[in-house]
This record gives sequence, structure tokens and C-alpha cells, in this order.
Amino acid sequence: MKLNCIVVDDSSIQRILVTKLVDSHSGLSLVGEFSNAIETKNCLSTKQVDLLFLDIEMPVINGFNLLDGLKIKPQIIFITAKAEYAVKAFDYDATDYLQKPITKDRFNAAIKRALDMHQLRKDSLEEEGEHIFIKSNLKKLKIYTSKIKWIEAFGDYVKVVTEEDSHLVLSTMKAFELDLSKEKFIRVHKSFIINMDKVEKFNSKFAEIGVTKIPLSRNKKEELMKALDS
Repeated sequence: MKLNCIVVDDSSIQRILVTKLVDSHSGLSLVGEFSNAIETKNCLSTKQVDLLFLDIEMPVINGFNLLDGLKIKPQIIFITAKAEYAVKAFDYDATDYLQKPITKDRFNAAIKRALDMHQLRKDSLEEEGEHIFIKSNLKKLKIYTSKIKWIEAFGDYVKVVTEEDSHLVLSTMKAFELDLSKEKFIRVHKSFIINMDKVEKFNSKFAEIGVTKIPLSRNKKEELMKALDS
């Protein structure tokens, strides 16, 4: 298990130091490193991030203000030179609080805590059954993602096809792409997102789910093959 993480600090030296620690840890995968909140928010909106190493004192938008603007927050490990922010940091449900300069032992202890927390959340989701809520025919429905076969663009709507039924939702493919687990779902065409667990076979043009052939974009066969093999 690896946690996808990003490093945010306006100091290039500090970013280099933290990214070196990240690269040396087998439980972490670096997605990006940024000097400001705007670039960070753009990354969080497009990529799956499990852990955020966050400096507090940054110009224009500080670390706390960045978090205030996020609807969905990854785990947070604050990194700062000052101890006085510690109490406020834990108001944001911080996984840990590292004070500069950071030692490797202290860094590794924080990562162990983050990995344990991630596993606990994963186990909890599996027990409950990972799910999303959709609004269809003026009703709010709880849909277990393990039962979703594919998502299909349908004019101004999105059609969610499950093992039992299908539902039309006034939404966008992009919104579903961000909501669904990237470990289980892949967008194989501008009009289709598929559940990889449901794919029975595929070739260069189609992925087959039951009797339905889902078209693959020209560059998606290799991506799908890699995802199914991982």
C-alpha cells in the first residue's frame, strides 16, 4: 500500500528536503510539490491525493485558509517552524504536526501514523460498503460502487448502470470521475467510465461487460490493460 502525497511549502529548500524524505519511503508516492495554495487546489481537483504535507505560513493564502476552501480533505501532516500553531492544527484533524528541522525518525513515525489511519478508513469503508449518493427522479439514492457496471454520458444527464437497474442523473462525467475510486473505475471513452471489476474481456476497440460492448478511445487499451494487471 502506498499513499499518494503532495508537498506544499513556499520555500524551495524545504520542499526539496521533504520530497527527499518522501522518495526514500516505501509507503509513499509523490504526486507533486507546490509553492502555493492555488497550484495545490488545482492538483487536488484532478488527482487522487491521500496525504498532504502542508506548510502553514505561506504568502497570500496560508495553509489553514487552503484547507478551509477544500470540500474533501486528504490526511494532513503540517510542517512548520513554529510550535504555536499545533493546537489549531489539530482542530483541522491533522494526522501529525512536524516542526522544522525534521528528522528522519520523526518523519517515519508520522508516516506510520498516516498509513495506519489510511488502513483503518479503508477497512471501515469495506465493512460498510463503499458508496455514493445520486439524485434521480427527485430522490436521493445510495448506490454501492461495487454494484456499478458503467457510467454513460446521456445528453445533459449521466446514466449510472448497476447490476439491478439504471438511473439518470443531472450531472457530468467529470463529477463522477472525481467521486469514484481510481483504483476501481477508469474513463475509457469521453462517454464511458467502467468498473474494472466488471470487465470480462476487451480488445483494441471494446471492453465487454456482460453482453454490452463499451467503446475504447484509441489510447485507452494500454491504460486499461495496465490498470487490470496492477
